Amino acid sequence: MARWLTKRNITLFSLLIIVILLSIFILPVSIPIILAFLTALLFEPLVKLAESKFKWKRNVSVMSVYIFIIALLAVIIYYTVTSLIGRLIQFTKDAPEYLNKLSNVWIDFQSKIFLYTSDLPDDVVRSMQNGFNDILISFKDSFLAFFNSEKILSLASEIPSYLVSFIFYMIALFLFMLEIPELKKMIFRYLSEETSKKVRYMIVKLNSVIFGFLKAQLLVSFVILAVSFVGLLFIAPKYALVMSLVIWIIDIIPILGAIIILAPWSLYQYVSGDIGLGTKLAILAAVLLVVRRTVEPKVMGNQIGLSPLPTLIGMFIGLKLFGVFGLFIGPMIVIIFNTAREAGIIKLNFKL
Repeated sequence: MARWLTKRNITLFSLLIIVILLSIFILPVSIPIILAFLTALLFEPLVKLAESKFKWKRNVSVMSVYIFIIALLAVIIYYTVTSLIGRLIQFTKDAPEYLNKLSNVWIDFQSKIFLYTSDLPDDVVRSMQNGFNDILISFKDSFLAFFNSEKILSLASEIPSYLVSFIFYMIALFLFMLEIPELKKMIFRYLSEETSKKVRYMIVKLNSVIFGFLKAQLLVSFVILAVSFVGLLFIAPKYALVMSLVIWIIDIIPILGAIIILAPWSLYQYVSGDIGLGTKLAILAAVLLVVRRTVEPKVMGNQIGLSPLPTLIGMFIGLKLFGVFGLFIGPMIVIIFNTAREAGIIKLNFKL
């Protein structure tokens, strides 16, 4: 029997397989609970700071930090919702003007086509007209299909599910913040002294990694802010400062990013007839997307102790398995595995 093929290693390997299978099938539906636990770990230093500085009991410190989190979320949601409603109201007021501009652009485009094709045979002109009409009809059908009632109702039907998940997240966050010391005691109760040292090493390492991860996200966001500001100085100097700040704030949200700002802006310029500005904004959106996808793995790798390649692989596999949150979960799984290997909990020192 190979030296590494011991009963302990077989047990650990079996547990690892079970954890992987549970992660594949259970983890995707447990995202609110996992996020609540990670958020509780993130705010644990703040709770300890309140305990030591103000000499508060654990429950008072947790309640104070929790109220602070709720107040912060309430302010963010309030300003986001009110801003969104204001934009929607303004859009409904400006919609007739947008439609008129679009109609004028289309009429002007047709006039130019008729002018340029006046010397061509009638069959060629009719063929081109039919082709443009087919493109317009296809665009209209695609637009109506994208905003059809079924999709809107389907999206609306998901809102209660998101609200329930958010409520569970907030409740689980409060309970985790209260129970973190007891959870630690419960875990260490089943560990030997040697294993306890290794687990404590993992906890210290993971704490530094979490703060490194947040620092990496902040650094990447500053890069996006600088690139968007410089780009907008050349494209639209009048709106450079304000729009670069808006892009910087929105870009923090992975599912949206800078595209959610620049794509509608570019499309509006195309509709308004300013093809040059629309193209420049589209190019800036592509540049920001490339910058984030190339800089993020490098910066994150430097801050959390992973090389860019494993970070990129972890982000990609996490994205495919767990969706948008996989961009964070994937690298964290790689970090936990490497930390466990460094602590000696997982041993891979074998040869085939």
